[in-house]
Amino acid sequence: MANDVKLNPAVQDLLNTVSRFFDGDVQVQIIGDLKSGYLRHDQVQTMQDGQHLFVQLSDVTDPNFLASHELLHVLMTLRGFPQVYFPLTTGDEQLDEQLRYIGTDLFDTVSHFVVYAEQRKHDLIDETVEEEVVKGVRQTITPEQGQVDAEMITRLVTVLDAFVFLGDHFDNYRYLFDHDFPIATKAAEQLYQLLMKKPTDSPFALRRNVVKLFRAFDQQLQDWDLPALHLNDFAMLTSVFSKRQLGLQVKQVFKLYYSELRNRETGKRAYVGFTISDDQNSLVMDGPVGEKVSADHIQSLYQKTVQELFDELHIPYLER
Repeated sequence: MANDVKLNPAVQDLLNTVSRFFDGDVQVQIIGDLKSGYLRHDQVQTMQDGQHLFVQLSDVTDPNFLASHELLHVLMTLRGFPQVYFPLTTGDEQLDEQLRYIGTDLFDTVSHFVVYAEQRKHDLIDETVEEEVVKGVRQTITPEQGQVDAEMITRLVTVLDAFVFLGDHFDNYRYLFDHDFPIATKAAEQLYQLLMKKPTDSPFALRRNVVKLFRAFDQQLQDWDLPALHLNDFAMLTSVFSKRQLGLQVKQVFKLYYSELRNRETGKRAYVGFTISDDQNSLVMDGPVGEKVSADHIQSLYQKTVQELFDELHIPYLER
């Protein structure tokens, strides 16, 4: 049975803000009475039922932290930050699921530069919360055994997010990470420093850092002799255009390919558009089948303006 939760004033204000942007009813509910003593992202979820949006907490260790965290993610979506989509399939459902899971986690990790900063600004993260999040890390991944193993990808994603969460406070817990996860911690710190070179402070900056992270994450996996994920190809990110770019021809902004991968919804070989500036999948569509007609089709698409193509396909985009 779902119960309404008592939120502190800062979280209640955030809930009210989300309600203003969402065309419908927004509620925070507790759907379990577990109090684990640690914090993880899987303890909260958002469910939408028509005009109703439910932020549901399955753990009551810190309802204010969990609810505010999820509400901030929702608010970023409502206020026009890029989203990640997975419209393609490799034909292997298990592989697809792994790519979607890791791709979403990496996207969320970059989003957390915004989310965690807002939570700290409103005093929703203190030393107790930090300790509970670090406990959550240790509930998620097992200590390393001195070599790269099958859990390494999960460790790298989890420890990288801990760097983003702890920020300047990471050194207070470094001994735990260096002791239990030395290989992942070294790699995660390099990725964190890469992301810190330019702030994640706008929709465009968020997209830029997600693209960078997808590429650098693959490089790290290859350094460990693990197969690359190719999320720059498999995951589609919302485009962020300037007014000028919207008026340019498609061929000036995108490189279009008749992909070997298929559209997840239709099962047809997909046409995929990569933004020339960052070589990231930003556009997936169906079209005529066959190598000869596909080449002609791509040439006809290149003549359209970016705005014409995106409007025709009803693909969402953002303006800088």
